[in-house]
Amino acid sequence: MNIFSRIGKFFKEVRLELKKVTWPSRQETINYTLMVIGISLAVALFLGLLDFLFFWLINKFLIS
Repeated sequence: MNIFSRIGKFFKEVRLELKKVTWPSRQETINYTLMVIGISLAVALFLGLLDFLFFWLINKFLIS
């Protein structure tokens, strides 16, 4: 089997596998995207608060 027929076979198999995939609906995609954004913002806020707290504690007890 030459290289071109192997490449063609590969892409045919890829197409067959992609037909088997259960793709999410538009609404599911929007919901998951909003969840990721919300969780990312919550984690960023939490880490920002921890950073501020540690910065304040270091300034209060170690520097002054």
